[in-house]
Amino acid sequence: MDVINNAGLGDLLEPARKITAQMLRERDHSFSLPQPFYNDERLFQIDMQEIFYKEWLIAGMTCEIPAKGNYLTLQIGDNPIIVVRGAEGRIHAFHNVCRHRGSRLCLNDKGKVAKLVCPYHQWTYELDGRLLFAGTEMGADFDLNQYGLKPLHVKTAGGYIFVSLADNPPEIDDFLRTLEHYMEPYDMENAKVAVQTTLVEKANWKLVMENNRECYHCSGSHPELLKTLLEWDDVTDPRATQEFKDQVAACTKAWEDEKIPYAHASFGLRNRIVRMPLLQGTVSMTLDGKPGCKKLMGRIQNPDLGSMRILHLPHSWNHCMGDHMIVFTVWPVSAQETIVTTKWLVHKDAVEGVDYDPSRLREVWDATNDQDRRLAEENQRGINSTAYQPGPYSKTYEFGVINFLDWYSERMLANLGDTPATPVLRQVNQ
Repeated sequence: MDVINNAGLGDLLEPARKITAQMLRERDHSFSLPQPFYNDERLFQIDMQEIFYKEWLIAGMTCEIPAKGNYLTLQIGDNPIIVVRGAEGRIHAFHNVCRHRGSRLCLNDKGKVAKLVCPYHQWTYELDGRLLFAGTEMGADFDLNQYGLKPLHVKTAGGYIFVSLADNPPEIDDFLRTLEHYMEPYDMENAKVAVQTTLVEKANWKLVMENNRECYHCSGSHPELLKTLLEWDDVTDPRATQEFKDQVAACTKAWEDEKIPYAHASFGLRNRIVRMPLLQGTVSMTLDGKPGCKKLMGRIQNPDLGSMRILHLPHSWNHCMGDHMIVFTVWPVSAQETIVTTKWLVHKDAVEGVDYDPSRLREVWDATNDQDRRLAEENQRGINSTAYQPGPYSKTYEFGVINFLDWYSERMLANLGDTPATPVLRQVNQ
């Protein structure tokens, strides 16, 4: 009986892969995608193989594993992953799979260990992945060196941990150098996660990302968010008022005085960093617009830094303010289910109940995330209808969605071995 492994699954999906490439080549870039991209399980498997198993993903923050032996785990599709800090502060990433019979090694979301020990038969690994012990039962000629943990590519920059399951991941170093520069004022090694939430959305991951990449829906859906966040992030946006342009000029002078990076930085369609003011008179994403944490981050002296927005496709957006920052990551579960993880970070010396109240820190984005969940789920229900057909995006207010799908199409076609169309770089509004 033939064994169906990963290669075999690829063979089974080959007809779907060819149809996927054809649909992407023929699609109208100003319209939403054909229905299968949002609800077909075969296309979901292709998304995982060609996007989430090949691109760089944000696994977590370096401050979450501050000392030797600290680890965090995550799930990328069918792949359980462990990220651990080893000797001399080095961060390693491995498949969280014992080389004996495949059991998971670390079962908790986070923890601290001296060694990585499989709970099944106690095979023991060093923090750098080397197999140290397998017991005398394996025989005198058993070679420990042949059974180390399988590593992932891992890079760190600006407090972020990036991992890739690919054999040869795409180039990302230019972006990481820039990210390091922009994150320097926050001193992320001296930060901590104040609170974290996990939200399950009954919607395709691309719908979750599309919803994030535009604020066309914000005025009708996000009253809490719009107490502080402007619906655009560039003075060239057609919605930008003269008052906003004057505010940007004043803030730019203040940021320069404090040596806070602020110039727009883009790396194709995948990565983008932009700092823009919040609504006049507000300094943080809280309901009253006042700081959510009394102790500011890193070397920051002035809480009025606006929001530095960081985009990392395929799955993350971030808001960095003077008093705290928020990191969002999207993790596909199935064709119509997605997990969204949100982390609020503050200075590591900030004291809960004294410097910050977690419930106050999270209330704006708790409300916004739930509103977005409902929007994405209703979007999914409508797309599942036989009546659905791709609809037009607003070229004025949904540039970000067009950019996201252009990036997705380009990477999918390239990873499928097809020739991608050259995407047009458009201004992103959100």
